[in-house]
Amino acid sequence: MTGKVKRLTAAVLAGSMICMAAACGSGTSNQNLVTQEENSERNVNLFSPMEKTAPDAENMARSAADTTILMAEEALGVSVHYITYTAENHQDKTYDDVALDRARNNMDDLYLLNPDTIRSLGDEGLLLDLSDLKCAKNLRDVVITANTIDGKLVAIPQEVVAYGLFVNKDMFDEYGLALPETPEDFLECCRVFKENGIETPVGANRWWLETFVFAQAYADLYNGGNTEAEIAALNSGERRYSDYMRPGFEFLQELIDCGYIDAKKAGVSEAIEGEGADFLAQKTPIVMAYWGAANSDTAYGDPDFNMVVIGFPSSRGQMPVIPMTGYAIGVNAEHAEDAKDVLEVILSDEALQTYAEINRVISPSRNVETECIPALKPLHDRIEENVYVLGANADMNMEQWGNTCLIVRQLLDGATVDECMAEFDRLQDESLP
Repeated sequence: MTGKVKRLTAAVLAGSMICMAAACGSGTSNQNLVTQEENSERNVNLFSPMEKTAPDAENMARSAADTTILMAEEALGVSVHYITYTAENHQDKTYDDVALDRARNNMDDLYLLNPDTIRSLGDEGLLLDLSDLKCAKNLRDVVITANTIDGKLVAIPQEVVAYGLFVNKDMFDEYGLALPETPEDFLECCRVFKENGIETPVGANRWWLETFVFAQAYADLYNGGNTEAEIAALNSGERRYSDYMRPGFEFLQELIDCGYIDAKKAGVSEAIEGEGADFLAQKTPIVMAYWGAANSDTAYGDPDFNMVVIGFPSSRGQMPVIPMTGYAIGVNAEHAEDAKDVLEVILSDEALQTYAEINRVISPSRNVETECIPALKPLHDRIEENVYVLGANADMNMEQWGNTCLIVRQLLDGATVDECMAEFDRLQDESLP
């Protein structure tokens, strides 16, 4: 993302780590920062949106991430100290704004980053190359592709974050509706729901509507066998991002115009908080969320109905969308070597197996497999077939996830599709060599 575009990225740091890491606004207060006191000579400072479970509470359940951090602390004799930030509402600074500021000022060693922040700091040369780590040799190709900038692997996640549509299958069955494959199918389902008294068929928030756009924009690019050539044409300016993005934006505009999405409510709603209650109360049949939200009792993991998670509608059928988060180390980190040692432990196959079994997620290691819950099987099967689109790709000169989120926000605020496409053209022109 260019320096001229404020980073209001969607929250994609999933599982127990984060539900909604970012929020927009221009506040400057650090009142939401929480720091764990240091009590060891060997310290690694981690900036994360996750609140760390109290280390002395032996009987308290730890999250999957905490469990792997504890493995590193015990193996290395290092204390990992969390500095956390969680935006309270849409008027606070985003988690990403704070992360960028801290990384640019070399305030921490390890950072848990969203995709556009990884891209920005990687472009600025502020993240260490992690490709020499032993654990990096086991990574899936999709992880390496998404997080390699200028030949450097600058971030590695503990899970592959996949987004899909969470649908109330009982409500679909009630009205004799098949689960949608294409945009046309989806619109027809929404029409039937609306005509049967469901006020807002699609529950939306201000972060994740870009997933619809990515599925339609890049279904062919990532699954048509010509990915490298198409990306090269975009990077040179021969092809225009706006041509790819237009169908998805026109689709969103139709959803808004037909009343299938409440644009005003979506524009100020935090992820899950804005639409979750209506989905669980069976007032709205469709929401969008990340894989891990199906596993958590605090999100959508224990509904009173038959829930199924599918891909987004596209010309190639149901399409998972995969942005990439990751742990990164500041290039000038004070405790860089200790931070690398911590990553070697928490990203080892042993730790990733533990993490995957607790959170039941897709592991970044090709050596780690775990069973998913039945609700996630449709999404899982598409990914196992290598059918998906990337919401973040470091090979593209123009950052994708954050920019698209911002421009979708403009659509929600009343911008026309043509105005949104002009913004893509402007950003692409700025990214050209």
